[in-house]
Amino acid sequence: MSNLSAWINFSISREYEGKYPGVPFGLTLIEECTLLTDSVAFDQHKRKLLRKMRKRETLAQISQRIETYDRFFQSFGYECPLPQHLLRTINSGFPRYNLMVDAHFMAEMCVGILVAVTDYDRVEGDLLLDVAREGEMAAGMGGRRFTTKEGEIVLRDEKDIICVLCQGADEKTRVKDDTANVLFYSYAVPGIDATYLKEGLTVAAETVAEFGGGNIKGLEVFVTR
Repeated sequence: MSNLSAWINFSISREYEGKYPGVPFGLTLIEECTLLTDSVAFDQHKRKLLRKMRKRETLAQISQRIETYDRFFQSFGYECPLPQHLLRTINSGFPRYNLMVDAHFMAEMCVGILVAVTDYDRVEGDLLLDVAREGEMAAGMGGRRFTTKEGEIVLRDEKDIICVLCQGADEKTRVKDDTANVLFYSYAVPGIDATYLKEGLTVAAETVAEFGGGNIKGLEVFVTR
């Protein structure tokens, strides 16, 4: 498995390529970020994106993509969080946590895809997009324990599973107030085109770069054959 990118150490396993041919995965890394300094401008930016996503035609397309994710989650016996996030966003707007987490929600809801955010400095070694074996264990965010099912999509570093698509991200790489180098990544499922991953990751990367003073090191979507 050779490295696929010039700006990040990332590869895709043969097992993933065999089970999920043509199903893309995207990454973007923003370096040297700081805490949000202009909350007024950030709120204006959020309202602008919210108005755009609430347009009838756009919202219909977002809903269709979220339904595609929902069916995939159900095939493994899990509840997809995206439908509830969409309903909450339509009714109440984007949630307010911090710049990086907010950017992650904005990327998801503006396009209708699944996005995760992580502290890249806490990743141990190279990243691998892979397929889980039955019964692997992962330490989820907030003290949860994940046990994988055969065929689940996972992202690994050289030591641990750092995210299980249908179950969630780990605690180890969770973003914190001192996070400087932030990695957003986006899973597709069968039926989701690479174009949408790029669109969502662009929302996240440009938002953090503009309002957190970071530099976008790279943004890339990978498609297996």
